Amino acid sequence: MNNTANGVTALQNNNASNNTANGVSALSNNTTGGNNRANGVNAVNHNTTGHDNPADGLDALSNNSTGSNNIAVGSLAGQNLTTGNSNIDIGNIGVAAERKTTRIGTQGTQTKTFIAGIDGVAVTGTAVVVSSTGQLGVAPSSARFKDEIKPMDKASEAILALKPVSFRYKKELDPDGIQQFGLLAEEVEKMNPDLIARDEEGKIMSVRYEAVNAMLFNEFLKEHRKVEKFEATVASLATTVKQQALQIQKVSAQLELNKPAPQTVVNNH
Repeated sequence: MNNTANGVTALQNNNASNNTANGVSALSNNTTGGNNRANGVNAVNHNTTGHDNPADGLDALSNNSTGSNNIAVGSLAGQNLTTGNSNIDIGNIGVAAERKTTRIGTQGTQTKTFIAGIDGVAVTGTAVVVSSTGQLGVAPSSARFKDEIKPMDKASEAILALKPVSFRYKKELDPDGIQQFGLLAEEVEKMNPDLIARDEEGKIMSVRYEAVNAMLFNEFLKEHRKVEKFEATVASLATTVKQQALQIQKVSAQLELNKPAPQTVVNNH
């Protein structure tokens, strides 16, 4: 069966193979789930048929029953998982029945994230954004994600009052003091509160530049249509002037033909 059990009631109901349980009640209710690893008191102890679940920490994956391919690291990691599959919870209690989700840390507990191997590495792809709950993803543009779709019309005119500035971030943010260009979020809020993002405390944090860019594009299109209309008017006037010039030329030619012939006077004296 290739099972290893260390601890009171660890793997006591097991009928499967390739399980490792270290800790009191670790995998204690497992029956047919194989390839599980539980290290810690009560780790994966409610699991019955779930398989391929490695868990390290007190009560890690303790409420998982039938979920498989879940990874939990840390005390209480994945504790809320029950039946979901293919989750990774590191320092996070997880969410019952969710699937294919990675959770690292706890919102509000961790306040900074450092991941090596990103800065200075050239890649192509779609820009990543973060939600107010800390979820990473990409901002969707497809109509299937949107409601109340309507033309932007005059809403974009608010950006015309914005005042771009140059600046340098404070030393604690940017020790190199690189010259930056952008907007002040406090000024943007006065023009349109929907164009700013706030932090967890509700304080002004940043400008939603992707929205500003869309509004700029709308204003550009409005001006472009004005230019097209102006150019069409100029072209029409040019045609009219050309036609008038031809008409004048015809009239002048006709007048020239209608001029009386010059008379010769004979003087007999």
